[in-house]
Amino acid sequence: MLWVKALHIVFVASWFAGLFYLPRIFVNLAMVPPESIAERERLLLMAQKLLRFTTILAVPALILGLWLWLGYGIGRGPGNGWMHAKLAVVVLVLGYHHACSALLKKFVRGQSQRSHVWYRWFNEVPVLLLLAAVILVVVKPF
Repeated sequence: MLWVKALHIVFVASWFAGLFYLPRIFVNLAMVPPESIAERERLLLMAQKLLRFTTILAVPALILGLWLWLGYGIGRGPGNGWMHAKLAVVVLVLGYHHACSALLKKFVRGQSQRSHVWYRWFNEVPVLLLLAAVILVVVKPF
């Protein structure tokens, strides 16, 4: 079980690294002047590759998490309300990941109309989600 747990932590950390950096690329894309086509194309390529890699990292993170939950029974039974909250956080992280994908598609189509300031705030969401997940798993407040 410790190997599964260790690998789960590594893949979750790697997944979040991508979710931390991808919106930073969005900030830069939102600031690119219209005449800087090469800069825009370079940032789009970086974002597309990072999203693909981040999506690949999410898969083993989720599979290993399910293995811990269903296979080893971690967080099951009475007194494990923290796990229900953590699963809700995981659903929010998946939603955030999906939102990043949708925003990137808008950038590719040239339809993004949000400011770099909005993307700076959007970039803080995964930090809060990771904080919530770690507190729920380590502290188990309920």
